[in-house]
Amino acid sequence: MTTVDAAARRLPAEAPWVRFALRRAGRLLVSVWVLLTAAFGMIHLIPGDPVRAALGPTASPELVRARRSALGLDDPLWQQYLHYLGNLSGGRFGVSMSSGLPVSKVIGDRLPATLEIAGYAFLLALAVAIPVGVGMAVLTRGGRHRHAELAFTTTSVVLAAIPEFLIAVALVFVFGVSLGWAPVAGRSGPGSYVLPVVALAAGPAAVLARLVRVEMLAVLRADYIRTARAKRLPSWLVYLRHALPNALTSTLTLGGLLLSAMVAGTVLVENVFAWPGLGSTIVQSILAKDYPVVQGVVLVYGLGVLLVNLAVDVALALLDPRSTIRES
Repeated sequence: MTTVDAAARRLPAEAPWVRFALRRAGRLLVSVWVLLTAAFGMIHLIPGDPVRAALGPTASPELVRARRSALGLDDPLWQQYLHYLGNLSGGRFGVSMSSGLPVSKVIGDRLPATLEIAGYAFLLALAVAIPVGVGMAVLTRGGRHRHAELAFTTTSVVLAAIPEFLIAVALVFVFGVSLGWAPVAGRSGPGSYVLPVVALAAGPAAVLARLVRVEMLAVLRADYIRTARAKRLPSWLVYLRHALPNALTSTLTLGGLLLSAMVAGTVLVENVFAWPGLGSTIVQSILAKDYPVVQGVVLVYGLGVLLVNLAVDVALALLDPRSTIRES
C-alpha cells in the first residue's frame, strides 16, 4: 500500500466536502483567469488604435499620445498585463475615456439598479413558476385534463421563445402607452420596477413552470408518495412535504442558469426602459468607444455568472449529498 493510499484511508468523514471545495475552487480560479485574460485582450484585438477611435479623428496627435501613455498602452504587452492584474487586485478598473471618472465609480453607481431588477425578476419567476408547475402537475397527472395540459404547454413554449426585449416592447405599448398604468422609462419609484421586472421574469417563469411540472409528475409516481397516500395524509401535506422538495433539485439547477441569463438579459431590457443600470451603461460605452468602461462591465457580468454557478453547485451539494457533484 502506497503512502497516498494510506493517507486517503485516513481521511475524515468530511473528505468528500474537502475534495468538492478544492475542485470547485480550482475551477473557479481557472475560469476567473480566463475571464480576466479575455477582457484584457479585448482592447488589444480592436482593429486600429482604440484611443484614436475613442477620441475621434479630430483629436490632436499630442492628445492621443498623452491618453495612450496614461492608459499604459505604450508599454510592452506583458508589462501591460501585469499592471492590469495588479490594478484589478486593488479594485482599480481604470478611468473612463468619456467622463474621466474611475470605472469602479461608474460601476458602483449603476450596479445596484441592475441587481435590483434581476433579483426581483428571479424572485417573481420562482413565485409564479413553482405554484403553477405544481398545480398543473396535480391537475394533469394520469393523463387527465388534456385541454389544460395543451394550453399550459403552448403558452409556456411561446413565452419562453420570445426574447426579453420583445416582451419589454409589448409591455411598454400595452401597459405604458395605451393604458398608462405604469411608467415606461427611468427609475422613478416603485411603479417603474413593474414592467422591467415582468419583462425579465416572463420567459424564465415559463421555462421553470414546465420543468417543475415534469419533475413533479415523476415524483408523484414514486413509491414513497404512494406510501404517504396509504397513510391517509392530507393531499396538501403529501404535495408540499414529500413531493415538492424532491422535485426542486433540477429546478434549482436550471434556476441558477436562468438567473445568470437574467443578469445578461438586463442589457436589452434596460435600454428599452432607459433603466440606469449596467446594461444601458455598456451599450452607451460601446457606442462612445469607451473601452475601459466596457472592459469593466464585462468583468462584472462575467464574475456574476461564475459566482451564481458556484452558488448553485454548493446548494445542490447541500440538498443532495449523493449528488455526483460531490462524488465525481
